[in-house]
Amino acid sequence: MQAASARVHPAEPAAASAPPVQRVVKIRRDYNAWVASETLEDYALRFTPRAARRTLGGVANTAFGAASFLVLEAVGATLLLEYGFANAAWAILATGLVILLAGWPIAVHAARHGLDMDLLTRGAGFGYIGSTITSLIYACFTFVFFALEAAIMAYALELAFGVPPAWGYALCALVVLPLVMHGMTAIARLQAWTQPLWLALLILPYAAVVLRRPGLGAELAHLGGGFTLGGFGAALTVGMALITQMGEQADYLRFMPPPRPGRRGRWWAAVFVGGPGWVIPGVAKMFGGALLACLALSLGVARERAVDPNQLYLAGFGLVFDGLPTATAARLAVAATALFVVVSQLKINVTNAYAGSLAWSNFFARLTHSHPGRVVWVVFNTAIALLLMEMDLFRALDRVLGLYANVAIAWIMSVVADLVVNKPLGLSPREIEFRRAKLYDVNPVGVGAMALASLVSIAAHLSAFGTLAQSFSAAIAAVVALATAPLIAWATQGRYYLARPTDEGAYLGTRRCVVCERDYEGPEMAHCPAYRGAICSLCCALDARCEDLCKPDARASAQARALLRRLLPRRAWPLLDAGLARYLGLMAVVLPLLGLGGVLLYRAQLALLGAHAVEFAPALRAAWTQGLVAVLLGVAVAGWWLVLNQQSRRVAQEESRRQAQLLGDEIAAHRRTDAQLQQALARAAAASAAKTRYINTMSHELRTPLNAILGYALILDEDARMPAHRRQAVKVIRRGGEHLLALIEGSLDLARIEAGRLRVEPGPWALAESLRDLQRLFASQAEAKGLGFELHGADALPAWVRGDAMRVQQVLINLVGNAIKFTERGQVRVSVRHAGEIARVVVEDSGPGMAAAELERVFEPFERGDAARAPGTGLGLTIAKMLTELMGGALEVSSAPGQGTRFTLRLYLPVIAAPAVRAAPPAARPPERAAEVALPPRDQLLALQQALARGHVKGVLGLLDAIAAADPGCAPFVARLRELASEFRLDALSQAVARGLHEGLHGELDEQR
Repeated sequence: MQAASARVHPAEPAAASAPPVQRVVKIRRDYNAWVASETLEDYALRFTPRAARRTLGGVANTAFGAASFLVLEAVGATLLLEYGFANAAWAILATGLVILLAGWPIAVHAARHGLDMDLLTRGAGFGYIGSTITSLIYACFTFVFFALEAAIMAYALELAFGVPPAWGYALCALVVLPLVMHGMTAIARLQAWTQPLWLALLILPYAAVVLRRPGLGAELAHLGGGFTLGGFGAALTVGMALITQMGEQADYLRFMPPPRPGRRGRWWAAVFVGGPGWVIPGVAKMFGGALLACLALSLGVARERAVDPNQLYLAGFGLVFDGLPTATAARLAVAATALFVVVSQLKINVTNAYAGSLAWSNFFARLTHSHPGRVVWVVFNTAIALLLMEMDLFRALDRVLGLYANVAIAWIMSVVADLVVNKPLGLSPREIEFRRAKLYDVNPVGVGAMALASLVSIAAHLSAFGTLAQSFSAAIAAVVALATAPLIAWATQGRYYLARPTDEGAYLGTRRCVVCERDYEGPEMAHCPAYRGAICSLCCALDARCEDLCKPDARASAQARALLRRLLPRRAWPLLDAGLARYLGLMAVVLPLLGLGGVLLYRAQLALLGAHAVEFAPALRAAWTQGLVAVLLGVAVAGWWLVLNQQSRRVAQEESRRQAQLLGDEIAAHRRTDAQLQQALARAAAASAAKTRYINTMSHELRTPLNAILGYALILDEDARMPAHRRQAVKVIRRGGEHLLALIEGSLDLARIEAGRLRVEPGPWALAESLRDLQRLFASQAEAKGLGFELHGADALPAWVRGDAMRVQQVLINLVGNAIKFTERGQVRVSVRHAGEIARVVVEDSGPGMAAAELERVFEPFERGDAARAPGTGLGLTIAKMLTELMGGALEVSSAPGQGTRFTLRLYLPVIAAPAVRAAPPAARPPERAAEVALPPRDQLLALQQALARGHVKGVLGLLDAIAAADPGCAPFVARLRELASEFRLDALSQAVARGLHEGLHGELDEQR
């Protein structure tokens, strides 16, 4: 499923009792191809956007095509045969008037707001979950009438082609599927293409009756006796069941474009034609059905078959072809009847299947929070109708419609009462709100009015109030619904219509849904606090994770709890959340409904037995009672399981919510801490950068005069003419200057490392030879202090490794130099081992050691511990540690007072082959290079390089004296370096030493070759 950003809606007031907002992770919802394609989906479950509206004439013609259904003729014939013409005629007229008046406001609001019947019901007093009941009622209407119409078409196929009814049922049901799957587009084309043919075939039989049987009307008027109030009421109850057809009209009218200035008359006319306008031909067709039934009876058709539209129109088309030979006339009449019935039933059954798919989509979307696509529910609705076709509905058509009419009329009239009474009086909002985010789950206005009207009318239908009330049960349902809906709205002050304030004008234009990342028009969108953005009505309807965070007090459970708290004493309130109370409440709703359904089905089956009802009634009653008890027991067990399962799920969700809240608080705290840490790091980085700039600037400014001070102090110290009492002062100056220079150089190195400007430059390095040079460098210092100095493991080392020789040597010089510096007696031992590309160097001494407190601070800058009496800056170990880590190694220390100190250095130094040295051309190589300038040994050059790296001018001069004394042949080289040192050209001095090392390396390789 998909998610994306959306503009933030202005803050809305939350309910006082709402818990802290639970943050829901946005997961993008990806709808399958059936849902994503609006050609197939046809805006099920949602507002019809203005961009998808169609033409006035196209919508009106499509909706008007639903008037073709032949159940109208069947109802007219049934009313005639059951109640006589006088009662049937007045009932048909009254039915037409009631449907016309009730259908007009439904049609207007559906066309104006772009809402189907379910969405219209939501905002007209039923609420979000309350309209689920009406969706089921509506869905039942669609598949019952689909079955009736398809059965009529199957009988036509049997009449014309001898197709068995079972095959005819399947064929008539399946032929509708490809037409309905493509929604309004395919249905509009079908209605437009078939409308002329249907009208022509419809008029022909009646024209023939007028021309060939002009006295048939008089026969019809005297059929069935006179007018009776009971007969009129019973006929009215059957006819008023057709009022639900207005729902199918509304499903088409939602595609009506908004009225435009100057063309409002055309808009109102189109709404009338596509809305209640079907009643006019519908009333005419019911009278036509009665007329054709009279004709069929006069032609000898059996009474029970005279309600079949196939027989009715076969008799009518028989008159059309009456002048032809008998066989030809019969074949043409059958063909015309079959063609007319097939066309008529296709036109209506695409409407039934289409409306049923919308009703089932709405019903299951609210119950399951899932929507596989309208196409799935087209197949589902058709499958139910196919099963019902196996039942013989025509013999009990009046009873089936009479039972259904009570509930259907209660629903439609409750909606009408809200539209024509509550809204004009201000008892309900003027706009139709259909979004889940804005509605209470249950609005007692519509639900209460429908429930009360249904109970009263069904009780009347079951003879609870006498035979006359039984006849007028449909009228009772209409009156009760019309009266109680405004009363309930007035009593509740209309507060159950909107759970949140509306945001009219907040979403103008097109908005993007934060969940599915699709763009929708403003009326489709609502602000979602759980997803923190605008959400479309479909994503809102299908979301099962938010738990109505935007309206916690508007949930059905919260409403029921609030109602029971008003009705029950306070001491019973704790029982409301108990499992037993929930179970009893569920059973109090489910068991009566199941019992009522069982009774109604029993009465319907009893009616189907006809004359044998008295004989089989006891056995049927016993069987139905046993079956009903078994079903009730199963439902009771399933209900208990459901309640316990929901209770467990609720506990788990509450615990999950608490843990999520705690985790969210912890994450928020971590974010605050992280923000503070980032601020501290930023301040530290700024301070470090400032420190680095300061040290760089100051070191540059200090080294130049300091080198001059040291140089002249050295010259004065070596001057034999310097008086003795001044020489001591010069020595103090030299020691102070040398310490200050070392401090500056160390601080500069430290700043470079911290600033990340010191780069490791690995290259070929003779590890073993360098360690021997280190031994030769420090052996004399150790010997001067009377210490032993040992190097172990150098012979087992590889000849060449890859590493930064200069940085590694700097670390080793610091470690060995410190060991010698702080050791007064004993020895310093260096052990080296190379294994697995890792070099391990251990420097041990027999010095005074360090306490645990000193060990913790040994690598801190300027930390010298208890050995502060020894010379040094306190930066050597810090730099060594940082250089080691910069090279990816590790430097560890262990020590104890009186037991010496042990430093362990580990570095990754991979073994490599000896680097190849390319021989220069003979003309480019001086033949006697070695005779030109004699170079000192490599270890002495390395010592010079290290002294220069640390800025020890005194050390450089002392080493030069030692080189000249050891090998007079190096005098030219020493003289050149002394000259550079006397001029304080330390950079040039460093380059000269580096060249000497390079030339010495080439010389050694030449000798090896």
